[in-house]
Amino acid sequence: MKISIPCAAAALLLATAPLSAQTSMSGGTAGSAAVGGTSASTVGTGGTSTSPTGTGSSIAAGGSAAAVDGKAQSGTHVNQGNGPVLNANTRAQAHDGGTFSRSQTRTKVKAGEDVQSTTRTMSHEPGSKPIKSTTSIGR
Repeated sequence: MKISIPCAAAALLLATAPLSAQTSMSGGTAGSAAVGGTSASTVGTGGTSTSPTGTGSSIAAGGSAAAVDGKAQSGTHVNQGNGPVLNANTRAQAHDGGTFSRSQTRTKVKAGEDVQSTTRTMSHEPGSKPIKSTTSIGR
């Protein structure tokens, strides 16, 4: 029985298991609110990548707030959840009397599987209707 070289090479290629392709995903949300002399902004972003050599993930978040004559504060908390999960929560708010602006972003990265992020903002001036906004990615 004779087998030509090209046929043998094709049979060898068909018998070899394909290499796993690299998969990656990233995303995030951000938002800001401002009214009167107040403003607040937050952002959250994350990513995960899986290749034949392993899985890696990253997460980042931050926020800022400002008030001309009132008070402003912001804070960010990042931690590792159960299993291969990273969480970030950042808040920012500013107020001057009854006028205020606030923003909050929550971001979650599940290694090799999912990136989720939601930002909610709100601003309010006495005598006016509150202005609200929500932006989300992921589930």
